[in-house]
Amino acid sequence: MDHTVDIISDPDPWLNNTNANSTSSYMPTMSPVMDKTINIIMIIVLFVTMVSLGCTMEVSKIKHHMRKPKGVAIAVVAQYGIMPLTAFFLAKLFKLAEIAAVVILICGCCPGGALSNILALALQGDMNLSIVMTSCSTLLALGMMPLLLYLYCQGFSDLQNAVPYVEIIVSLVMILVPCGIGIIINTYRPQYSKIITKVGLIIMMIFIAVIVTLTNIGIGRVMLTVLSPPLLAIAALMPLIGYSFGYVLSAIFRLSQSERRTVSVETGCQNIQLCITILKIAFPQEVIGPLFLFPMIYGSFQVTEALVLVVLFRCYRRFTKKEKETYQPAVTEEELKETTEGTV
Repeated sequence: MDHTVDIISDPDPWLNNTNANSTSSYMPTMSPVMDKTINIIMIIVLFVTMVSLGCTMEVSKIKHHMRKPKGVAIAVVAQYGIMPLTAFFLAKLFKLAEIAAVVILICGCCPGGALSNILALALQGDMNLSIVMTSCSTLLALGMMPLLLYLYCQGFSDLQNAVPYVEIIVSLVMILVPCGIGIIINTYRPQYSKIITKVGLIIMMIFIAVIVTLTNIGIGRVMLTVLSPPLLAIAALMPLIGYSFGYVLSAIFRLSQSERRTVSVETGCQNIQLCITILKIAFPQEVIGPLFLFPMIYGSFQVTEALVLVVLFRCYRRFTKKEKETYQPAVTEEELKETTEGTV
């Protein structure tokens, strides 16, 4: 029996739970040349991003936090405990079809990205912890992502064979190589690290704009699938839950305020470039369709919500600072007598 769905006649085949017993797919509307071009650009973007991320990692700082691993341990538990569990429950709550559920789970199981380091800086967090947490979560992703996907897929009746574990592992190995290159550069040629990081950010922004443009040209007619209400709700809720529970978990274990803010943003921020590349490379176009762009929607929400947190934090710090400056304790009569006696 042919379960192929024409996406133009059925705009939301991935969100229709009645199709959950079949493999949802659609006839590709993007030309093979365009599809291959986007894949190559994504690999380039990911390579540049991971080299830049590696340039921010310092072996000495990683060793320091490994000797006192409390903060890192809590952060890793938050990253690989809260986010995958959140993705699982949201996929269940909104009754997503199998391929959409896989996309949400992969996004939830991804490690933290370089964006979390920028947000930690804006929130005056612990930058050493932020960088070490990003480093550890990226290295642990090689084992944790396939393991978590396997475990959570058991909760769905038809997902056991829907996840391409081999392709995901290969993708993770590929991203660790440029990350290692960045670490080597930062260790032996640290004077080039800042330049590479700045250039990498510019290249990443340019290529992301190119990818969005090419995707709109190739499958612009079916882009509304990614903007469906269930996926928009999930994209908005996931980072918010990550930020909130990351802060609560670190508060329970009595980390410092700066460490709590760091764990919060590290938990809610996922590596969007890695997630998109895995979805695009590991899944055939006729299976994944435009859903490989879901991480971009997630990324826009995680940035927006993080910026709101930054603004609130800055306003709070400015208000408390002014309060401290304007507050002067009243001088008691006894203190006044002591000062006058001392001057006589």
